[in-house]
Amino acid sequence: MTHSPDSGASVAPDADLGAAQAPAPDWHGRRFFGQPGPLANLFSVEMWERFSYYGMQAMLVYYMSWTAERGGLGIDEATATGIVGAYGGMVYVFCILGGWIADRLLGSERTMFLSAVGIMLGHIALALVPGVPGLILGLVLVAVGSGGLKANAANLVGSLYAKGDPARDAGFSIFYMGVNLGALVGPLLTGWARQTWGFHVGFGLAAVGMAIGLTQYALTRKNLPSTVHGVPDPLPRSQYGRWALIGLAGLAVVTVLLLTGVVNVGNLADAVVVLAALAAIAIFAVLLTSAKVSAEERSRVKAFIPLFIGTAVFFALFQQQFTVVALYSENRLDRTLFGTEIPLEWVSSINPIFIIAFAPVFAALWTRLGDRQPSTPVKFALGILLIGAAFLLFIPASGFLAVPLLWLTLILFVMTMGELMISPVGLSLSTKVAPAAFPVLMVALYNLSVALGTALAGSLAGSYTAENEAGYFGVIGGVTIAVGVGMLLLAPAVRRGMRGVR
Repeated sequence: MTHSPDSGASVAPDADLGAAQAPAPDWHGRRFFGQPGPLANLFSVEMWERFSYYGMQAMLVYYMSWTAERGGLGIDEATATGIVGAYGGMVYVFCILGGWIADRLLGSERTMFLSAVGIMLGHIALALVPGVPGLILGLVLVAVGSGGLKANAANLVGSLYAKGDPARDAGFSIFYMGVNLGALVGPLLTGWARQTWGFHVGFGLAAVGMAIGLTQYALTRKNLPSTVHGVPDPLPRSQYGRWALIGLAGLAVVTVLLLTGVVNVGNLADAVVVLAALAAIAIFAVLLTSAKVSAEERSRVKAFIPLFIGTAVFFALFQQQFTVVALYSENRLDRTLFGTEIPLEWVSSINPIFIIAFAPVFAALWTRLGDRQPSTPVKFALGILLIGAAFLLFIPASGFLAVPLLWLTLILFVMTMGELMISPVGLSLSTKVAPAAFPVLMVALYNLSVALGTALAGSLAGSYTAENEAGYFGVIGGVTIAVGVGMLLLAPAVRRGMRGVR
């Protein structure tokens, strides 16, 4: 569904020799499929977090846009899709906060644990607090918590391996299976619960899933390497007051923008696009100017810029699964399967089915090809081309009164092939090109590119209607294919700038 590790983003044998010769991380417990034992713990907590996250998100646009008689809040469809995009974008924006807190205050392990608690409380709020207040409280808690968890989960997986460990990418691939198992089962169960008992029972089921994952993690978190319990770059106590004032000033600015109407529910997704772009510029500036970043690390950060842009373009289309594709499934799709109409939310499980089936195939392919596999920039370009082609595939069905489920399944299959070219590479790569002084912040930067794309997905969705769908999908798909071609042309220069990281 989102970010997956991949065995293709590998480091050249002569790269990072110092890291490769460092002592092995001191994790505890029995091995898990030949990998460090704590990977099982991280696999489980991420599986349950994705269960709750995607189980809730599959219902979200319907909860907001359906009338009160159907159990919804009666919000306009265009506004609802914008809120979904803004919320999804803010999840990734909050990765910055989660990364900063981990790097400067609490360390990755404690930050992730507290973030998981926040996610559980958010789903409880959606389940128990009625109306718009419950929606606001729940989405804020889930967004902040998911941002903190996302920023640190990949770093915790990476902490189990030395940078030169050849088992590192296989471990990420196993971790990614947990992501997609949760993403598969979540919409199936919450969609069934929503259809049987209503939205709030569906949200409650998401809360139960997160509680299970949190309990399991709490019992075994002690087995993680000791390094993740420390703080990589502790904030001096003399700076606590300054940063507290910065935080309060930020909250004051947000409050003023909301109270004056400059930012409102109608333009919330656009506001998140601007925020994500400004935050990305600021983080790139920090990484490129910090004295703690070496010349080689700085070259890798520069090479990451076009990959950042490509990721944002990809997810501007991919994340429309929860906006445009959700409405498309409600209004244009024949959801009959074996004589029974499936719940709307079940469409969200098609993508993880393909991921579970084909992620091992891609991992085996990259392993078999070894140094002959496409470089990271080429994989990014191919992923962008595939997502653009997927949108063009909507056009032949634009004249259908009821689009066959099999056709949308084909479109989602092409999207998934693109995802496997980008998400695995991006997450794994971000842990490898990260400057030593900013390990979590670089992962947060990758997630910020997803924030930008996700918010754009919400902004673009406001232009979609059933009447203009051929033009909508045609323009967006065509522009995206042009971006993919440009990425192919830039690939050799980007690879040189990555300095040995493939």
